[in-house]
Amino acid sequence: MGSSDQSDQADSSHFRKDLLAVVPNLRAFAMSLIGSSDRADDLVQETLMKAWAKQSSFEHGTNLKAWLFTILRNEFYTQMRKKGREVSDADGMHAAKLAGHPEQMGHLDLQDFRKALERLPSDQKEAIILIGGSGFSYEEAAEICDCAIGTIKSRVSRARARLAELMNVDSEDEFGPDAVTRQVMTGGSKSIA
Repeated sequence: MGSSDQSDQADSSHFRKDLLAVVPNLRAFAMSLIGSSDRADDLVQETLMKAWAKQSSFEHGTNLKAWLFTILRNEFYTQMRKKGREVSDADGMHAAKLAGHPEQMGHLDLQDFRKALERLPSDQKEAIILIGGSGFSYEEAAEICDCAIGTIKSRVSRARARLAELMNVDSEDEFGPDAVTRQVMTGGSKSIA
């Protein structure tokens, strides 16, 4: 076996390891977009298959997580266009089935937050999840969403204001101890993904 073959195998092994490290983040993002764990898993699998097939187009040294999120997002919208409709969950019943209620003190706040999040327009929901829930910078989120940084900032700002309105929140002191909810609503810079 030549040194070129060994180098290719090492690159593939490293790429595979890096892909697997991002799977939990991809699944969380897919769940937030779709709401169904089975469909989210299918979307993540499709994303990983496309990434694997296109690994030669990935520029080593760039942000693999952002590249994968872009593939997932594009695949999601392709699937939505094919179906010609979005899944509606206006009453929050579908979202309520996604997970058991946590036992910590902030579980009611989290449940209210999830319901309010589902009521956001898809572009705002996507932006707030990328920035507040997945820990991407505004620049990375703008690249993933293929729009200007100002557009992402505007979407996040409108999403935060709308969430506060939907949840009747006047200040962050009204939230329980849930770090994810506090991160999303206050726009802290620390990554929680």
